This record gives sequence, C-alpha cells and structure tokens, in this order.
Amino acid sequence: MPSSTVNGTGRRRCRVQIISRRVVHAELPPAPSSAPETIHLTPWDLRMLSLEYIQKGVLLPQPDREHHHRHQPALVDRLASALARALGGFHPFAGRLVVDERAEDETITVSLRCTREGAEFVHAAAPGVTAADITGTLYIPRELVKSLFPLNGLVSADAASADGGSRRAPLLAAQVTELADAVFVAVSLNHAVGDGTTFWHFVNTWSDFSRRSGGDATSEHPLPVLERWFLDTCPMSVPLSFAKLEHAVRRCVPPPLHECFFHFSAESVKKLKAMANAEVHSDDGAVMATAAVTISSLQALLAHLWRSVCRARRLDASQETAYVLLIGCRGRVKGVPPSGYVGNAVVPCKVTSTAGEVMEKGLGRTAWLLNRAVASFDEAALVRDSVKRWVREPRLAYNTDMLSVAAVGTGSSPRFDVYGNDFGWGTPVTVRSGPGNKLDGKTSVFQGRGGGGAMALEVCLAPETLARLVADGEFMDAVTTP
Repeated sequence: MPSSTVNGTGRRRCRVQIISRRVVHAELPPAPSSAPETIHLTPWDLRMLSLEYIQKGVLLPQPDREHHHRHQPALVDRLASALARALGGFHPFAGRLVVDERAEDETITVSLRCTREGAEFVHAAAPGVTAADITGTLYIPRELVKSLFPLNGLVSADAASADGGSRRAPLLAAQVTELADAVFVAVSLNHAVGDGTTFWHFVNTWSDFSRRSGGDATSEHPLPVLERWFLDTCPMSVPLSFAKLEHAVRRCVPPPLHECFFHFSAESVKKLKAMANAEVHSDDGAVMATAAVTISSLQALLAHLWRSVCRARRLDASQETAYVLLIGCRGRVKGVPPSGYVGNAVVPCKVTSTAGEVMEKGLGRTAWLLNRAVASFDEAALVRDSVKRWVREPRLAYNTDMLSVAAVGTGSSPRFDVYGNDFGWGTPVTVRSGPGNKLDGKTSVFQGRGGGGAMALEVCLAPETLARLVADGEFMDAVTTP
C-alpha cells in the first residue's frame, strides 16, 4: 500500500500508511427527489475557485480496545456508511464542477453538476503516531498533520473540467487515520461549494449518522438548504471573463511558516473581555463609549492577538497594519437563511490602523476598532453593491492577495460545533487544520475544549515571529492548558 513518511515529532519518523481508498456515493432517500441536476454558483462561490480546499479534522479517542480489535473493519465501514447517509442531504458534494467555455466572447461559466460521482473515503493507519505527537506541544507538527488529510495542494478549480470531462478531483474527501492510541478524522471540502459554516454543518451531520447508526438514524442538525441566494439583478449563470479557467488560477507557494495551537480557558477569555470593556468605558475611552459599545469575548481575544503579533513582528509605530475579519451573511442579508444555507455566505471586512495605535493605546482601543467594523456592517454597501461590482468585473480570491506583510486574518468561528462530533465512541480531544490556505498571519479560531466560553487559536506565522510570540509574556499569560 502507498504510504508517506513524515517527521512528525522531531524524535522519530512516523509512517502514515494508506490502507484503502473507496468512492462513497450519496444514499438518497427512497422518495423521488426534485433536486436540480445543475446548481448555479453565486459570486460568493465563484470567487473561491482559486482557493485551496477547506481542511479541518478532529482527533478522537481510541475506541474501546476490545471493540477496536474485534470490529476494526466494521468501524471503518460504519463511518463510510454514515458518510453516504450524510451525502444524501448534501448530495451536490458528490457531484463535480463543470466549465462551459464560450468561444464567441471568450468567457466561461462554472456550475455545480449533481452527477453523483461520489466522494473519496480514505482509510489510513499510523501505528507509530500517538495523540501526544499531535497535541503535546504548542507547536503543530506540520508535516505529520498534513499527512492526515486528503486532497492536499488542490485548489477548488481542480474539481472543474470543460464539458464534463472525467479528469476532475472530488468535491469532498474524508480520511480516517488510526493512530497508536487515537483516531483522526479529517475532511477536505471544495471551497467553491461551501464555507466554514457549511463545512461543519456537514461534519456534524456525518457524526450524527455515525453515532446513531441504524436504519432509522437521523441528524439533530438542520436540514441543508441547497437553493443558492442571488441578487435580483444577478444572472443565475455568471459569465467570467476568462477564456480558460486555468488562466485565472494562481497557485500559492507560501514562505516557510510555523504554527501553534493556543487554548484560552473560559476564565481567561472572560478576563480579556472585562479588561477591554473597562478600558472602553474609562475616562480615557469616553469617545469610544459614546455608542454604548459592548466588546464581545471574540473581539477581545482577537484584539489581544493583533497587538501581540504587531509586537512579535517588531513593526514600526508608523507602519500600517490590518486585521481581516470574515462577517457571516446568514440571517444578516435578506434572503439568506439564518441556518442550513449551503454555500459561501461570508464577506471580508478589513480593519486598518497603525502599529503604534494598536500596540500603545490598549486592548480596549484595538477591540473597539474590531467592534466598530462589525457594527457598521451595511448590507447595501458591503454586500449588494460589492456583488454588483463583482458581476461586472469578476475577480477570484487569491491567497497571495489575502494578507499584507503586516496583516492578521481570522477564519472559522468559535460558534462552530467542533466538540459535538462524537462518531460513536467519544467526543474529540482537539481540532486541527490541514495545510490548505496557510498564510503568514492566518489564524483559525475554534471553540475551546470544555465549552463555557473557552476558545482556541491556530496561529500561522513566519518562524521567527511565532517564536517571539511564544516568548511574549503578556500574550502567553492568557494562554491556558485545556
């Protein structure tokens, strides 16, 4: 069987062996389906074609030892069967992207064709790897974690072909890797068919079906809403001004990066929030407090990170710095359902300041900048006008353009249900991201283990910058052991 050898711990070389690969087809309900054969992608979806797949995975405890040894094949089959049931509701994920090239005006259209070709399911084993190899230090063993994910290095456009050709990557793949004392379940999802909310909705549904395995198993999560949201003035099939899709795709090769996983207990987050709000409402913060500002827990934590990264980068006080937030449109934009909507429904919001203001004016001031950006969300300007402009002048999102040298950007959300993903033998120990879309300054935020308001940050920075962040007492005082 094919395998990969990775230096996961710095102490020994750990082999991840691929045991099997299979195609899992959607298990559709017995009643005739009225689902469309073609789903037109929105501008929010199309702009993601040049980004890599969303890759997240959960580290689970080892199943009961007796059950594990006696029923190992049955366990993997159960996960594959549950995946097929989850795909029944999310059946477009078993399809492929199709490009229609229009030679007359040198434009293309890209759609999601519900071909039911299936998703990829990989069963792997790494008996020389333990859970501690993944979670034992702040630093993430990047090569080891990379080997636990499928479809590495692909951009979303790799699932597309002209005229429905067969050389297309799947839209979704899952890899289940048995470690010496744990199981890692990883999923890679094409970014053009869903965002982080859609990703975790699918994984939550899959774990529900696995935990409740049986003929009458159901999911407690909302049914997926497959109908896409379009502006009234937006064509259902948006022409892109490229003669070939590959002409518009850029593949990003990031500079050397290191990653750390920082956990913040509920008490630690509460203290940061209290400090930020106290500063906003102090005499010095009177201007900030005029609009009855209340800093949220997440805003306080991200402000703490922004200030600390500026220090770690040793930015000059006059240098411009930015924080890029993703604002969810579900329930915020008329016509976009508050829950269940499948697709991309986030817009970037860039907050700028000088490094001096961020570092020197306190946690409250920095958190206030983030708070005002979210509070000033304007559906007309930020969503409707931008979509109209994009249709006139389509532009794909590129990793090389996402963050400047002095920026920080956060994806994911502490509201995503990570630790509820019990596949039938215990809740996750932790969560990790795959190698896709990693940039200097990219941060993923997750709910913290134990709940109650705890949060975690997966931070990706240049090696020397991250080393200074880990050595920063002010930052690390808020970091706790889960």
